[in-house]
Amino acid sequence: MDRCGWAGPEQIYKDYHDTDWGVPEYDSRALWEKLVLDGFQAGLSWLTILKKRENFRAAFHGFDPNIIAGWGEDEVARLLGNAGIIRHRGKIEATIGNARAWQKIEQQQGFDTFLWGYVGGAPLQNHWASLAEVPAQTPLSLQISKDLKKAGFRFCGPTIVYAFMQAVGMVNDHLVTCPRHAEVARLAADHSPN
Repeated sequence: MDRCGWAGPEQIYKDYHDTDWGVPEYDSRALWEKLVLDGFQAGLSWLTILKKRENFRAAFHGFDPNIIAGWGEDEVARLLGNAGIIRHRGKIEATIGNARAWQKIEQQQGFDTFLWGYVGGAPLQNHWASLAEVPAQTPLSLQISKDLKKAGFRFCGPTIVYAFMQAVGMVNDHLVTCPRHAEVARLAADHSPN
């Protein structure tokens, strides 16, 4: 497979590229999990997060924001002692605050509806020929970042948000030379509001 250049050489990276990255995600909890993991990735490689993803899921009770929203200093201390995750106090505390912010948005309109509203409910289809063309952020990711921060989220700058948008399929940023571009585009068509 002529994968996107960022996917490899490790098998876990290839598998993520081939099955997960760019697939439209419409589940509110799963969207929140991916946003949290992208926040933990700040300053690190995504490969580091992928290798620890199952540890994160166990440590954060399956990324159930309704559980995490009730956490306090005892849980922060427990997580800081967990070598299986990224032990960063600011990111851990942000996750707890982000769970509370998620609850508010989820109750008002649904976190999925909130996010997918930015792209009209269906993924934006980009047609990049090389990795050099793919932006690190866009005006849309900047707007979403601002709106998330206004809602109480942290660790959600425009670069993190764009990586998140790529991961959850809000944008199809597989290169046009990658077989996954057409596959993901077909998945997106299945969810088109038109």
